[in-house]
Amino acid sequence: MRPRLRLFTGDRDTFTADVPQMTISFGELMHILDEASRTHRTWLRDFSEDGVQVPEDLYEVLTEYTRMRPGA
Repeated sequence: MRPRLRLFTGDRDTFTADVPQMTISFGELMHILDEASRTHRTWLRDFSEDGVQVPEDLYEVLTEYTRMRPGA
């Protein structure tokens, strides 16, 4: 029997795929993002609206840093 293909329109039940999670050290991530930012890599913009999960303590540090940082 041939497999049947269905067109997903998003109208019915929402499709929720399990997105694989990968773990790297914060230092490695920082190094990659720093280099990409300094060299103005366009791929950074591709992910600008994506959510990122961070540990609660890192979130608190980032939030406080944003509040304390002098304005431009």
